[in-house]
Amino acid sequence: MNAFKAKYSKAALERYSQLRRKVLNRDGWRCQACGSASKLQIHHLQFRSALGHHAMDNLITLCDDCHKDLHANR
Repeated sequence: MNAFKAKYSKAALERYSQLRRKVLNRDGWRCQACGSASKLQIHHLQFRSALGHHAMDNLITLCDDCHKDLHANR
């Protein structure tokens, strides 16, 4: 089991899964940086480490490459 799943309850994981689907739907299942539709991830605009929260207005869809680039350049 990965560290993320071990840290959260089944109910919390289901709530996050539902929120993730809502963000993907809102963003048209496309990376908001490059338009890609593959390897999509959800990014916190205000990082969790900076007390960012799991809320629609703090989340954006990014592809794996754009997500990695964003974190590498922060």
